[in-house]
Amino acid sequence: MQINVLAVGDVCGRGGLEFLAHHLEDVKRENRIDFTVVNGENANVVGVKPVQCEDIFRAGADVITLGNHTWTRWEIQDYLSRTSRCLRPVNFAPQCPGQGCGIYETAFGPIRVINAMGRFSLDANTDNPFVVVDGLFPDTAEQGDHVADDVKITLVDFHAEATSEKLAMGYFLEGRASAVWGTHTHVQTSDCCVLPGGTGYITDLGMTGPARSVLGIEVEQSIGRLLGDPPRRYASAGGSCKMECAVFTIESETGRCTAARALRVEE
Repeated sequence: MQINVLAVGDVCGRGGLEFLAHHLEDVKRENRIDFTVVNGENANVVGVKPVQCEDIFRAGADVITLGNHTWTRWEIQDYLSRTSRCLRPVNFAPQCPGQGCGIYETAFGPIRVINAMGRFSLDANTDNPFVVVDGLFPDTAEQGDHVADDVKITLVDFHAEATSEKLAMGYFLEGRASAVWGTHTHVQTSDCCVLPGGTGYITDLGMTGPARSVLGIEVEQSIGRLLGDPPRRYASAGGSCKMECAVFTIESETGRCTAARALRVEE
């Protein structure tokens, strides 16, 4: 049986949330989507609130992933402790609330979702993502809560700055993960493909939010900051929005990806 997995790029601000609410179900229906993962870490422009996570779930997400702004909103900590469907990077310190890997039962078998974060140029005290993620696969791990031989489909959101780090993770997990996609840079890359080992890959999904913006932020504010203006709180750009994402077609019996394509939905 072949299933279609939708991975949606970082949701940015109110505009991104509203666009997701208005368009996600249509995209899922038109592309016969069976399982949806949405990166929501910028839904509050910087960080995300529990109420915004609930908005993303109502829009049609099965799992939410986060990233380097996870702890910007303090109220997310208790929320992460109470839900298994919102993941924070798995290579955060073990005492941090929440989890970075989850296994979700579906009509076509269990799906493992891993959220990891890169270390290059990101100001975060994280463990090595390659070592941590490697330990979540049965061929390299000691038996643990998130290691199960009967899980054929594994999806990885690698939230990272450097294209080199993301590419390396894709090749590192080739033949083991069903799909690996990058988030964080908010610019969709043109390299969506299936690696020879049967792993779907894209360096960055892009973003869901204002089309005329600098990574979701007002253009004028972004330019001013680079010119040396005094810092101020980020303001989400207005205007028409877009949703950037990717669809991975995966064999449920083997976990191998057979097709991968990037999508962009615009107003």
